This record gives sequence, C-alpha cells and structure tokens, in this order.
Amino acid sequence: MRWARVDRGGQAVFGQVLADSILLGDGDPITGTWTATSECELATAKLLVPVWPQTFYAAGFNYADHVIEQARIAGTAPNIPEKPDIGYRANNALIATGEPIVKPADATELFQYEGELVAVIGRRGKHVSEAEALDYVFGYTIGNDISERTWQNGDRTFWRAKNTDSFKPMGPWIETDVDLDALTTTVRLNGREVISFATNHMLFGVARYISAMSRYLTLYPGDVIWMGTEGDAENLQPGDFCEIEISSIGTLGNSVIAEA
Repeated sequence: MRWARVDRGGQAVFGQVLADSILLGDGDPITGTWTATSECELATAKLLVPVWPQTFYAAGFNYADHVIEQARIAGTAPNIPEKPDIGYRANNALIATGEPIVKPADATELFQYEGELVAVIGRRGKHVSEAEALDYVFGYTIGNDISERTWQNGDRTFWRAKNTDSFKPMGPWIETDVDLDALTTTVRLNGREVISFATNHMLFGVARYISAMSRYLTLYPGDVIWMGTEGDAENLQPGDFCEIEISSIGTLGNSVIAEA
C-alpha cells in the first residue's frame, strides 16, 4: 500500500495512493488513526514530503564502493566501517518530489546526488532485537542526499554540506509492501542512467541499524532513517534534472536551480 502526504487546500493530509487517484483522509496512517474522506486525481495532486519526521537519521558510509570513492575525494585511505554509524539531518532541508534543489551561490562544482532508501518507523521502539526490527518499520520511501563535497571535507561538521535548505528531497510516497532483497536503486541525470545498484547490498541492513540505534535511542512513529548510497556521483549543475528510482517504491524527481 502507498501513502502520500498531499496539500488539500493549504492543509497537509495523508492519502492512500490508488492507480490514478488518491483517497484523502483525516488522521495518520502511521499511528493507525486515518479515515478516508474524499478523493482526487493523482495527476493533479500536490504531493508533499511524505512524512515530516520527529527525528531525521542518516546512516553513515553504508556501502563499500561509496566509502572508497569518498576517501578518494578526501585524499585519505578508505576506512570500511565495522559497525553501524548514525548521524542526524535537519528537517529544514526537506523538499518534496517536483520541488527544486537550490545550489548555493558559493557552492563548488562538487555538488552531488546520493540515491537512498529511507525507512519510516511505525512503532515506538527501544532495545529492539535485530530479529524483530523490521516489525517496527511502517514502510519505505526514497531520498536524494544532496551533498556539497568541498564543504563536507572542509567543515568540522556536516551542518551546511548536508543540511542546507532544499538539500534533502524525499518522496514521492511511502510504500508499505516491500521486499528489501528485490529492490534496485537507479539514478538518472537528465534522463541518462548514471548508476544502478542492489538497494539492500548494504554493509549493515535496516534491521541491524534499528537494533543498534534503539539500544541508546528511542525510535518514534514517523522517524526516518536514510540508509546510505553506493558508488560515486557526477556533479550537479543548475538546469539538471535528477531522478532516484527504487523498484516497487517509485521515482523521486527534482530539478536543480541556482540560488537567486
């Protein structure tokens, strides 16, 4: 089942995505309180970020080839993680599918995409076992972790390299029926495929992350965990259109514009 968040007359509401329409309703399907009230055409619906998280987590260096590539850019030796590492991102950076990614005027040419699977937490969890961890997931969506690499390698934190306004497209909706092992992530730049990889070919999977995190952190319904990306990336320029597709989930698409 697919759940979108839609602008209904200036109000954000959840809707169940059907073939060509969306059943809009009141309440929150993540907490089980949603009821349908109306219907609109999918083609004309204004899709919003599919969930506004209480806490926005991001897995660090969760694919081997990406670790190697980022070490090359930084001029350091690759350091493959031996355990899950988690970071935080900022909600101010979130935008929906179809909204523009804004490249800051002082950003360098190393302005890049990262196609990521996003797990949406559906239950409050603390001290969750790895065997039970996926029971705490409501569903999955797609993220594009826009990154300014010069800032990422030069600043002491990722505060602007990862969290500048518009740097975190997420969407288009949440898919609840997902076979992680069957997923493929594909990134297209201006219609050209630039990378494709097995989504679940992670150093540490979703269940491992949830279990490790919940030893110290309480996870809440609506929290999101971005699961990292594979390989290297090309540079984005104003005028580009970047799409992240994850099979059986959907496609997240955003244009790149220059800061006014």
